[in-house]
Amino acid sequence: MLYVYITIDTEYSPAYYKPSARQDYSLNYNRSVAGITADGEVGIHYQMDVMEEYGLTGVFFVDPMPALLWGTKAIADIVEPIIARGHDVQLHAHTEWLEHVENNPVGGKTGRNMADFTLDEQVILIDIARSLLVDAGASAPVAFRAGNYGANDDTLRALAKLGIAYDTSFCPGIEGSACDIRLTADYTKPLLYCGVTEVPIGSILTRGQGQRHAQLVSLSAREMVSAIRHAAQQGDEQFTLVSHSFELLSRNRRKVNKIVKRRFEKLCATIADLHDVTTGTYRDNPPIIPAEEEAMLLPHNPMRTVARIGEQLLVNALYGRA
Repeated sequence: MLYVYITIDTEYSPAYYKPSARQDYSLNYNRSVAGITADGEVGIHYQMDVMEEYGLTGVFFVDPMPALLWGTKAIADIVEPIIARGHDVQLHAHTEWLEHVENNPVGGKTGRNMADFTLDEQVILIDIARSLLVDAGASAPVAFRAGNYGANDDTLRALAKLGIAYDTSFCPGIEGSACDIRLTADYTKPLLYCGVTEVPIGSILTRGQGQRHAQLVSLSAREMVSAIRHAAQQGDEQFTLVSHSFELLSRNRRKVNKIVKRRFEKLCATIADLHDVTTGTYRDNPPIIPAEEEAMLLPHNPMRTVARIGEQLLVNALYGRA
């Protein structure tokens, strides 16, 4: 059985934070989490609707750092419905929020990425984030993803110190990303590294043997489904997809991105129809380290690439305005 992890980074946006209305997070929630527009709602509640229609389960990596500003309820508003509907909640953390925190837990230090902090500081930050998530109603998380993929080897060492067994911040399909985990792009399967199981984001091969990561806005539905079929055919145990709570919206988050919305719906419908493929969670079906490390990614297909580029041009033209 191939377990597909549909992972959804679920987060408020610092861009919508207004110090003048510090305690009011409703606009941020509507635009970043619920995805509410005049044309309908396409955030986490809609995403759960679609997954449940096809008998699938998602993994929601929830960022609890805004609780340092707004209190636990802002995070409980996210966590409680996810848990009530039977989906998985794991830990995400964007350190950008520290810029707005008065009682900064690391002595006033700020940074865009987790990797901007020392090992001891990362232990403090991840431990606080874990406590905030649990206070909001989640079970103790067993998996972590850094905001912006911005982890380094010390992040993994911090997770090991805290007893968090899995990290999924390494994205071999993005060259030059904020991730500073010292693995090469050849590592595409789960492996033990720095004391935790690192679970790389899925990817496919591109022209010239490069890689493109398996994110809803980065691959077409055809490419994602082809990658999943390929993984199943070669006997892989897991494949990780990435999306966000706001990913079915236009760039300015004011209207529904109908192309990406259809992409998500088609992806879920097809996963449900595939033989020996289902969705997995870190709660019930944690990733395993395969016996063989060598992986063969989905080969490059020029026709799939051209079709995706055409679709992305249309997405940018219709929904790409800031």
